[in-house]
Amino acid sequence: MSGIKLNDIVNRLCCHSLVCACVVFLVTGMGVAHADYSEHPEAKKFIAEMVSKHAMDESRLQQMFANTQRSDRALELIQRPAEKRLEWKGYRKIFLTQERINAGVEFWRENEETLEKAQLRYGVPASMIVAIIGVETFYGRISGGFPAMSALSTLAFEYPRRAKFFRGELEQFLLLINENELDYENLEGSYAGAFGMPQFISSSYRRYAIDFDDDGEVDLWNSTPDAIGSVANYFYRHGWKNGQAVAELATYKKSANSLVTDSPKPKHSYEKMKSAGIYPKRKGSGKYTLLKLQAEQGAEYWIGHQNFYVITRYNHSNLYAMAVYQLSQEIQSRKRER
Repeated sequence: MSGIKLNDIVNRLCCHSLVCACVVFLVTGMGVAHADYSEHPEAKKFIAEMVSKHAMDESRLQQMFANTQRSDRALELIQRPAEKRLEWKGYRKIFLTQERINAGVEFWRENEETLEKAQLRYGVPASMIVAIIGVETFYGRISGGFPAMSALSTLAFEYPRRAKFFRGELEQFLLLINENELDYENLEGSYAGAFGMPQFISSSYRRYAIDFDDDGEVDLWNSTPDAIGSVANYFYRHGWKNGQAVAELATYKKSANSLVTDSPKPKHSYEKMKSAGIYPKRKGSGKYTLLKLQAEQGAEYWIGHQNFYVITRYNHSNLYAMAVYQLSQEIQSRKRER
């Protein structure tokens, strides 16, 4: 150590310790790093709950979490979804493209018999089923690419704001793979833990997914009929009204802002709409909501009916529901032209 003073050594050690501490904090956000979830305190609690509540095999669960890695990308994306970042004019451009419309027409033609069967059984228009699958995964082409177990575990244990919800979905996921003998290590989905062609979360998969091709299995990854039937069943079970309106562009004689709301749930009566100078023209359930969306040419006012609200049960975003609705209209119009 010739030529190095004691103070220099102390300073270097302190700096080194500070850097190490900063690195650990930045990597974990909690000061404790876990290469996997086998030793994570919350994962251990969760395993104990699954054993107690569902009599699941503890050693198997421990092995599963030992094979599950944290997804920093999922944490990043969950905090800035497009529905929160964009106005309608930007959001619309993502989904109302000629490529997506044309692909929707082709998807409809390729699956016409199955779509007709779903429409007749559940009363949900084929155009709406096609649009949901088109918005969610571009008709099965883009399904996420995130290991489902990794995404769900990360959000359940590392995302406090919605930890309760994602712990529930992780519970449902484990039950799902047990019931269907699925290979969890090879199941992929979105960063938010939705998967398959229609992007069902685990609880929706268990509750609403159906075997629509009658092969004895419910497979939303590989069976287009199952995906189509499951979307139709989901809408039906959430109160879709066959033959009723979804949304309409509002015309008004005076300022409509007094009735504007962020909620898609219909609550205004016809009389209340009329008193504000707004006159719904399309048949609905008798209750309405009024939405204000920022389009390219300025603000647009839209009247939402009960069926618009049903779309938001799939994704709780007015922008999402409007994209699905308008895509369904464009696909239906293009199909008629051909």
